[in-house]
Amino acid sequence: MVSVRAPPPSSAELFTLRMWKAAAFKQGAEVSRKHQCNAASQTHPQPDSCWLSQHSQVAPALASRVLRFCSSSSSSSSDDQRSYQHTYSPSWTHALAGLLAGTATVLAYGLYHHNAERAETRKVKTTEKAAALSIFSQEEVTKHRSLEDGVWVTYRGSVYDITEFVAMHPGGDKILLAAGGALEPFWALYAVHNQEHILKILSEYKIGDLSAEDLKKQQTIKSSDPYSSDPDRHPVLHINSLKPFNAEPPPEILSESYITPSVFFFKRNHLPVPRVDPASYQLHVEVLPGKVLTLSLEELKTRFPKHTVTATLQCAGNRRSEMNKVKQVKGLNWGIAAISNATWGGTKLRDVLLAAGYEPNVAQWARHVQFEGLDRDVTGTTYGASIPLNKAVSEEGDVLLAYEMNGEELPADHGFPVRVVVPGTVGARNVKWLGKITVSAEESRSHWQQNDYKGFSPGTDWDTVDFKSAPAIQELPIQSAITTPADGAVIYRSAEKVTVNGYAWSGGGREVVRVDVSLDGGKTWQVAQLRSSDKGQHDKLSPQPGRAWAWKLWEVTAPLPPEAQELEIVCKAVDNSYNVQPDTVAPIWNLRGVLSNAWHRVKVEIKEDQNEE
Repeated sequence: MVSVRAPPPSSAELFTLRMWKAAAFKQGAEVSRKHQCNAASQTHPQPDSCWLSQHSQVAPALASRVLRFCSSSSSSSSDDQRSYQHTYSPSWTHALAGLLAGTATVLAYGLYHHNAERAETRKVKTTEKAAALSIFSQEEVTKHRSLEDGVWVTYRGSVYDITEFVAMHPGGDKILLAAGGALEPFWALYAVHNQEHILKILSEYKIGDLSAEDLKKQQTIKSSDPYSSDPDRHPVLHINSLKPFNAEPPPEILSESYITPSVFFFKRNHLPVPRVDPASYQLHVEVLPGKVLTLSLEELKTRFPKHTVTATLQCAGNRRSEMNKVKQVKGLNWGIAAISNATWGGTKLRDVLLAAGYEPNVAQWARHVQFEGLDRDVTGTTYGASIPLNKAVSEEGDVLLAYEMNGEELPADHGFPVRVVVPGTVGARNVKWLGKITVSAEESRSHWQQNDYKGFSPGTDWDTVDFKSAPAIQELPIQSAITTPADGAVIYRSAEKVTVNGYAWSGGGREVVRVDVSLDGGKTWQVAQLRSSDKGQHDKLSPQPGRAWAWKLWEVTAPLPPEAQELEIVCKAVDNSYNVQPDTVAPIWNLRGVLSNAWHRVKVEIKEDQNEE
């Protein structure tokens, strides 16, 4: 038989055992008569483990230590431990085990009744409060739809007066859309609100319940999930938001292919993905007020020449997570992969505008081209954006009404059947599921043009921000990031070298001409090798000045510095206007976390090989 030594008791346990020793004399006899083992018998030298384990469910940690104590037969140099083993003979162990388990049971029993009493008290108080609440009809709730009359809403049969809350909430204007009605359709759309802490806040504003008759009517109107028809996505994507769906690929995938496969291309949706029937699809184009050109998908493909453009799209919030490390911002916590590169096929926007009546004299009064998507919220509000007119009509602007992505029809997540692709411009202006184009003297009045996607000073906060004071983001600044190795990766000394990969891109058609890489946090630098095609293929000819729409992938291989235990790898890119990335995040921090383009940094650990340690 193998003897297993139990772990020695802690000092706290020894103290407790001593204190309970006297009590055990008095109470242990009865317990041990019921449960002790025959000490003289070698067949069952242990206490009744089954009985003890049943009671030890109340206090498992204590019971397990008792069991270990009862089975301990080893000696110790400690006087306490010798006394512990000598004093607590088998009969004592049974008595003590019974006492401890019995005490735990009594305590648990008392705790159970204490909690039951508290629960009953809360129940009574809740019942009293419920009795004091009023019953409201839907007609009465509907009368409260403004700050003057009060803002009332219903949720799961209860009525809430949220007038005070609306004034404090940053999305108060959106909440007012639900005033006088049910919250469920809005929370189905903006699913981020359906969280326990939000519901707890809401409960504080409850003033009554909806009448049984109106509640029954409300329940008969089933609120379908507007996201139920969203397409399937690849499980490798890192999800930043499920409803609406926003996700990015693992960074290492980006540098594997110059053209990003559509399945891995980052997904940025503001609203549910609409179902669009290509056979009945219509695009409405208004250049001159009152004169609308309507095109079917087939007409768009056959009436105009097809063009292809390889262009990188980047979300304004790419690398926002690095700003969050400086100070919390509002927005999805994007890593470095909210950027991708694709070849787009479609009709030039310029050609369609000319067909709709655009002439040079239109530029005398018009300044913008507005886009409206077919994705909409429960109020019918659609996603919208606009770009400068000169970008839209320029021969060199290369703005496409794209119906293909990487040689195939547009996937649903990327705007099927038609989207705008505005090369060199922030992703937010590349409107998907395009339904309407309007030439206008004004920018789009869309929320996403007027009150989002704008940059501010680090000193501007939500109490002082004035969105009208800043221009909407169009062209994006110079950008680069390291895709491999990942932050926290381990490299073994025997590798002798490290290979670093990444991407670089600049907005406005400015070409990336250099990427500098450092292995020591920026003390020394070396120039990376750039490529504008996949490995093994010949690079394409340099783009025309001002038309470098696609990113550059880059790579550098360098020897591991001797004696170094850690590398801080840094990259920074330079474009043909000699714009360069800032070295730190703090000076460019802003409350929305956009335009994050500081030097990208990753730390890598160097380990000795196991056979050398």
